[in-house]
Amino acid sequence: MKYVHVGINVTNLEKSIDFYQKVFGIKPVKTKNDYAKFLLEEVRLNFTLNVKNEVKGNQVNHFGFQVQNAEEVIFHKERLEKEGFFAREEMNTTCCYALQDKFWVTDPDGNEWEFFYTKEDSEIKQVEGDACCVEQKK
Repeated sequence: MKYVHVGINVTNLEKSIDFYQKVFGIKPVKTKNDYAKFLLEEVRLNFTLNVKNEVKGNQVNHFGFQVQNAEEVIFHKERLEKEGFFAREEMNTTCCYALQDKFWVTDPDGNEWEFFYTKEDSEIKQVEGDACCVEQKK
């Protein structure tokens, strides 16, 4: 396979291009008045299924980047905070059956992006009080 493709709907192309350009660290390879395409060369897919009480229509729980180590989590968190984003941090948290260090940023349309490092697997889905892939009030 050459690329994994994810297409999302946005309400403001200019704001979304600005957000994703900063998050991905690259400019889009193609832009039109109603479209933009980014090609990320070194991203592999980590795909999860998250059970909810009810799902209607086309829904996405969240998107994420699994990184190599905790230092890379901190690197991206600091990089995006310098770009003006608020990063919700969850370090040393048990979430989705794993012990992780992570942070979250939210795009202009409310899509959440997680940058995370998995320290080890866990038999527990989440520890009481950990946020763990729950919808945040915007």
